[in-house]
Amino acid sequence: MAAITKDTIIGDILDLDGSTAPFFLEMGMHCLGCPSARGESLEQACAVHGVDPDELVKKINAHLQDK
Repeated sequence: MAAITKDTIIGDILDLDGSTAPFFLEMGMHCLGCPSARGESLEQACAVHGVDPDELVKKINAHLQDK
């Protein structure tokens, strides 16, 4: 599986592994089902929600590797 990057689209991450949803919910992104949220890159979503994209990338990749 390819690693998640800041440019990865949120919808693609969720489609790849639904267990990543809590990472987005934790940062206040509660609209995971809406098309505009699913179409944003991880970096865009982090900018809107005031989250460090590099930290989130690390957390998600670590989570996926542990599966």
